[in-house]
Amino acid sequence: MSLRIATFNIENLMARFDFTGFRNELWRDRAVALFEVRSEAEYRELERARAIAHTDDTRQLSALAIAAAKADILCLQEVDTIEALKAFEYGYLFKMIGQGYRHKYMTPGNDSRGIDLAVMMREETRHGQPIEFVRMTSHAHLTYEELDVHTPALAELGNQPHERVFRRDCLEIDVTIAGKPLTIYTAHFKSMGGPRLGMSGREATMPVRIAEAMGVRRIIERRFGKDRTAEKRWVICGDLNDYAERVIIEGDEDEPRFRVSKEEGSSIDVLTGEGFCENIVERRPDMDRWTLYHTRGPSERHLCQLDYILLSPALARRNAGAIPDIIRKGQPHRTIFPPGQAVERFPRTGWDRPKASDHCPVAVTLDIV
Repeated sequence: MSLRIATFNIENLMARFDFTGFRNELWRDRAVALFEVRSEAEYRELERARAIAHTDDTRQLSALAIAAAKADILCLQEVDTIEALKAFEYGYLFKMIGQGYRHKYMTPGNDSRGIDLAVMMREETRHGQPIEFVRMTSHAHLTYEELDVHTPALAELGNQPHERVFRRDCLEIDVTIAGKPLTIYTAHFKSMGGPRLGMSGREATMPVRIAEAMGVRRIIERRFGKDRTAEKRWVICGDLNDYAERVIIEGDEDEPRFRVSKEEGSSIDVLTGEGFCENIVERRPDMDRWTLYHTRGPSERHLCQLDYILLSPALARRNAGAIPDIIRKGQPHRTIFPPGQAVERFPRTGWDRPKASDHCPVAVTLDIV
């Protein structure tokens, strides 16, 4: 009995327009910035036209990436509303895979932009086993104090014990697969952002992600009991916005050079440490684990894993031979692939945009026994 599960940061699946670029040029789209805009009314008109035209191409590519993942259960990040998700599923996914993801679950989290977590699932697996929803639990309300994860490093950043741990949520979904229980935790940790306080964005925001990782671990341990956590069927899926290693890209675009650089520490270590769970993407070669291409120009380019499927020890043992797939056909043409990894992009993919997302879907087939 198998289940295919995937995670995908779909990148701003929005149901509303953002007009903040009129007053803040840093938020203005680069295409609109080419034109002289004389009034806010004119800006709004241009932004609506740009967003709608751009969105149609983007969501066709997002749907192609999801269809390629072939998941029975799909965990999504950066979804605006359930209405936006339904419209996307009906208007785009349905044309490619038919009546696949009939069941959709999400709840508002803490993100200031209103981008939330969502889970879509089929009524049965591709092999015909029924998938039954049991319950959904949001943990967006939990504080550092309640989860006992507040640290001096957080205090230095101005985060108080009574404040919420998760920048979005840790959404807990219980299902059964042909009667066998499985618990899914989907999360979207604090983003790195740019340099600040004399540190890289990653360093400056690390205490927040460490607390979020500790929070997820506490939630799981409290749910199942520390002594029994390893025996249970659970999986953590999501964009955790951190990496344990990078593929550094050097040289020019015609003759790029690639090298793997291990990090001294990562918030992911909080989850994988002491055998708490396994990052099964690490079953792939270290040059072939990346799910995102990062660049700030030719002098700063790397590939890294930000998107994770983490298995409980029991699931990992039962699926010792399972190797995740990373769907990269929706990446823009500017993404530099290591030797032997190049793929044929989906039709109409652009140099920078349109693209399926800045992230790649990650999917794996698991035996559930």
